[in-house]
Amino acid sequence: MNELLQQVRILDPVSGTDKTADVLIIDGYIKAVENQIYEFPSDIQMRNCHDLILGPGLVDLYSHSGEPGFEERETLESLQKAAISGGFTRLAILPNTSPPIDNPAAVAKLQKNSPRLIPWGAITQGVQGQQMTEMAELADAGVVGFADGKPIVNLALLRRVLEYLQPLGKPIALWASYPELVGNGVMREGADSIRFGLSGNPAIGETSALAALLEVVAAVGTPVHIMRVSTARSVQLIEDARSRGLPITASTTWMHLLLDTEAIASYHPSLRLEPPLGTPNDRLALRRGIKQGIIDAIAIDHTPYTYEEKTVAFSEAPPGAIGLELALPLLWQNLVATGEFSPLELWRLLSTRPAECLQQTPPTINPGSPAELTLFSPQETWQVNINNLCSLSANTPWLGKELTGRIVQTWC
Repeated sequence: MNELLQQVRILDPVSGTDKTADVLIIDGYIKAVENQIYEFPSDIQMRNCHDLILGPGLVDLYSHSGEPGFEERETLESLQKAAISGGFTRLAILPNTSPPIDNPAAVAKLQKNSPRLIPWGAITQGVQGQQMTEMAELADAGVVGFADGKPIVNLALLRRVLEYLQPLGKPIALWASYPELVGNGVMREGADSIRFGLSGNPAIGETSALAALLEVVAAVGTPVHIMRVSTARSVQLIEDARSRGLPITASTTWMHLLLDTEAIASYHPSLRLEPPLGTPNDRLALRRGIKQGIIDAIAIDHTPYTYEEKTVAFSEAPPGAIGLELALPLLWQNLVATGEFSPLELWRLLSTRPAECLQQTPPTINPGSPAELTLFSPQETWQVNINNLCSLSANTPWLGKELTGRIVQTWC
């Protein structure tokens, strides 16, 4: 659809733009961006965009698909619809499907059925952490990079992976966690886990694994993205590593920025996450980390489960929650509307920096660029319910609640 967006607030982190202007979109491309546009084709649909925000399309570093294997949770089609409904124009999906994305045929099948989804290729066969995949073949097949979505605890294997990866020039995303230390913990260990009577997952389950991972990176020199950062000590370790020039980037998830262990007083099963929600001090440290650029990006880590799977006791619930359609409104409401972050800062963390972590050119709002855009209404209210979600699953603690802020349209 050819459109003229009149007097829309433009946020473009690439150029540092925050201004009100007219934007002309023709045949899927941005034709013009001017203070006011007076000349345009007769078939243009004009839209008054007063009080609306136009930004580059959002980019998600890692999320989960149900298909193949668990289509009752999420299909590739519903995942794409949820992404577009949430303002995401690029979505990188983790390879731990069933069967996993650990061979070129699986990559080709996904790209044929869902060309808008970007697959991570598995680091290890069957994402079991035991034996490397044919990474060169996966790279040639078109994966965005390599990730298992699970911890790789065998450091000798990890060293070989990083050495092998160097000439391929693809990003690798690693989750620092020692399952032996985590044990049966279902929430962050501390005063709140004792108070709520839930088994604790100690912070050193993450930080000791991260320290070891950083030593391997220092020895090998291959750039690494550290995913799912969730503790204050991890932020310190990453800050120190970056000060020493280690080639690392890092991300945390949107829910770890908004909630902490105090929220688990509700025992809502959708608050059972992996890694678990941190303490209030962890949450504040993560916010400081992304504010100061120690942590590069916010990931969604959209993890769908059926009603039957998730509607169980907290300690028995599988870890994960949906988020593609909720992240921007809730982050805006809690970080931007409160004045803690500027609109440009939040958009950079959800669009520009994730694309750069994927070694992609970030979307931007310039004449001649493809229309990869998100139109957002920060004042519109809506209720989170099954009928208003494109995702097949509704495992979120915000189900039934009213949110302020909604995506009006996504171009991709």
